[in-house]
Amino acid sequence: MRRWIMAALALLAPAAAADAPCPVEAPCEAGGGEYALVLPEGWDGASPLPALVFLHGHNSDMGATVGMASLRSAFVERGWLLVAPRGARREEGAPRRWAGVTDPGWRDDRAFLLAVIEDAARRVPLAGKPVIGGFSAGGSMAWMMSCHEGARFSAVISVAGALRQPNPSPCPAMAPRAFHLHGFTDAQVPLEGRAIRDWRQGSVAETLAEFRRANRCRDWPEATSAEPGAWRSRAWTGCAAGGDLLSLEHDGGHGLPPGWAEAAARWLAKE
Repeated sequence: MRRWIMAALALLAPAAAADAPCPVEAPCEAGGGEYALVLPEGWDGASPLPALVFLHGHNSDMGATVGMASLRSAFVERGWLLVAPRGARREEGAPRRWAGVTDPGWRDDRAFLLAVIEDAARRVPLAGKPVIGGFSAGGSMAWMMSCHEGARFSAVISVAGALRQPNPSPCPAMAPRAFHLHGFTDAQVPLEGRAIRDWRQGSVAETLAEFRRANRCRDWPEATSAEPGAWRSRAWTGCAAGGDLLSLEHDGGHGLPPGWAEAAARWLAKE
């Protein structure tokens, strides 16, 4: 009898992190696509978690997001839920990508990502609004989500991405907080932007200006830093309704420099 009772209680107990829904090997489906989840170790199965929705780069996949040690140590180990959506392919064998611009012949990635967040929230209770982030094309898509759906997010984190054009200007909305990191020598997504076929990788300066307009920040930053050997930073801390913007540049090119995720997590925590 005692063994039967213990077995019954085990069935009612919250799932351990190892048994979490939506592993990368068996992703969940929502909005015409797939996504994976990474839960913090020891989650009790009921407590709401802060969530980071992080978008991989062009020709990558959600497995790269799930396997990123920097994201795990900076966010998951701090008690965050990591949501890793999968970009779509235009045709079999083509690179996975994010539209980043209005594209009638492409999956509606805005609707897809909102569906992913809604589905994930049914599986894991979320603590407040999620953060939207990404690298490269994923960083551009994160800015696009902030531009069109900013009221749904607490912050945007973009590494080596910028608002693509054509895109509505001014943006209908913007998340109240933004962390942007870019390589000074980035030739893949240059700071000034570049034309690609019938669209354009946008200018970082114009993207940040659009954020400042939407959140009523002043034109020039409240604080700057350019110490030798350190990332150059500009911080706008007096935006409306407690919003803020941190813009960082490193000396490298197109990539994720060491320490980026830790810096983003500390910024989110206002440490």
